[in-house]
Formats: sequence, structure tokens, C-alpha cells
Amino acid sequence: MKKQIGKWLTILIPLFIGIGIIYYQYTTLTPDEIEKIKISFEKANYYYILLSLLIACVGYWSRAYRWKFALNHLGYETKFYNNFFTVCVSYLVNLTVPRSGEISRAALLKKYENVPFDKAFGTIVAERIVDLLIFFLFVFIGFVSQFDKIYQFLLSQHVSLQSLIITGCAGIIMFFIFILIWIYAEWEIILKLKKKLSGLVEGITTVYKMKDKWKYIFHSFFIWFSYLMMFYVAIFALPETSEISFDIVIMGFIFGSLAVGFSNGGLGAYPFSIALIFSLYGIPKDVGTAFGWLAWTSQTVLAILLGLISYVLLPLLNRNK
Repeated sequence: MKKQIGKWLTILIPLFIGIGIIYYQYTTLTPDEIEKIKISFEKANYYYILLSLLIACVGYWSRAYRWKFALNHLGYETKFYNNFFTVCVSYLVNLTVPRSGEISRAALLKKYENVPFDKAFGTIVAERIVDLLIFFLFVFIGFVSQFDKIYQFLLSQHVSLQSLIITGCAGIIMFFIFILIWIYAEWEIILKLKKKLSGLVEGITTVYKMKDKWKYIFHSFFIWFSYLMMFYVAIFALPETSEISFDIVIMGFIFGSLAVGFSNGGLGAYPFSIALIFSLYGIPKDVGTAFGWLAWTSQTVLAILLGLISYVLLPLLNRNK
């Protein structure tokens, strides 16, 4: 019973968050802004949206291709189409429960390639760690390059330099306290976290030890490059966003990527975050909102279509097994 309740909560809580953000965003828009958003959808150049989705497919392909290096390192030779289709299904499943696609991906590979679930899931955990490190690199570059803009925004919100310094010092103190607790505490929750972290460390060392680690790392960067280009190409779909600078693109990409984890596939959160970041650079709210919904809708439709097609093809292509 508790498991069922927990399962439903993991679906409903992100969903309600997304719906709540949509409601808030809608109620803060004026009738004129809503009308402008509708016009933006009508006059958008969908050639660039299609090109963006094509780049996304290349990213899907690269993710599936990268996976084979980790699986080969563990001694498993899998068919590429099975890798690709399971990746596509995982994107679809992630639209229901955030990050649940990783579990379905490992389960499907177990079913169609007989790779043990724990082994497959371990390679996926390693992927997520590498992806997270690369994303942090994007965040670092973005915030360093936009420090002045972010600082001016904080000043406009009456956030003083003194309060930032105090917050920073408090953060450093809390970090050292956490390190001391981590090293010396024998609390059950800390011991459980240490056990889980050891698995993550093992995942990283797997990447380091594999034969084709440089190819693996290349595809890791290529995947994120394709994500960035997918976002960049989409800005040309609207005349109002077609001339924005690349630094704005990077910031929009960073906050859009962060928003995906707040609700089911970024429902509501993605368009809201894009509109918010774009507004910092003087882009009207209706334009930022229109672009956010255009990008999110197209990416979501692609994930649903590829996921459903892959789900149908997997048993058909493996029916002789």
C-alpha cells in the first residue's frame, strides 16, 4: 500500500507543480500578451523547429552509441537498434515520473539483450554522473560570462553585496560542517548515503578504466553540444528571438535544462524559466513565453513519438528471441 502511494505521489507531485506553474504564468499574462503569444505560434518558422528536432535525434543516436562502450567494457555486445530504442523509450517514460526512464531503460535491455539489470543500470548511473559534470561546466561558463548581468539583476532586486558575502560565508561554513559530519558521524542516513556514493564512484572509475574511454568522453560532450544546438537553432523560429546573442542562448539553455527536473518533462517549468531568463535581457514576456512553449512542445512531441514507435518496434525486431 505504501509503495503504491509513493508511486502515485512521484507522478502527481511533479504534475501538480507543473500545472501550478502554468496557472501562475497564465494569470500573470495580460489579454494582449496572450494574443501576441498566439500570433507568435502562427507566424513561427517551423523549418527551424524541424531542424532542431533533427539535431535532437542525432543526440539520441549519440547517447545510444555511447552506451555501447560501457556495455562492451562489461563484456556485453548489444545490437545498436536495441540500445537506441530503449533510450527513446526512456525519454518517453521520463515524461511521467522524472528520472524513471533510467530504470525502464535497464529493464528493457535486460529483456531484449539479457544484460543483468544491475550491470545495465550501473552504466546508466555512470552516464548521469558524466552528464552532470559536463552540465556543471556549462553552468560555470554561463555564470562567469554573465556575472555582471546577474549581479545587476540582484542589485535591482535589492540584494546587496554584503548579503551576498554573508550568504557565501554561511555556505562555506555549512559545507565544512557537512564534511565533518560526513567523515565522523555514524548516523544511519549518513551510512546509507555513503553506500550509495560508493556506487557512484565505482561508476566513474568504470568510465576511467574502459578501453574506449576517449570515444565515450567525446560522445558525452557531443550529446550536450547537440542539446545546445537544438536550443540554439530553435531561436530562429521567431523573428523576435532570431537575433539574440549566444550568451543569452547559453543562459536560456542552462535554466531550461534545470527546469526539466521540476515537473514531468519540464511541464510548465520549462516555458516559465525561459521567459524569466529572457526577460533579464529585455526580451518581452510574451516572446519568451511563446518561445519556451514552442521549444518545449516540439521536444515533448518528439519524445512521445519516438518513444511510442520504439516501444512498438522493440518486440517486433526481437520476436525471434
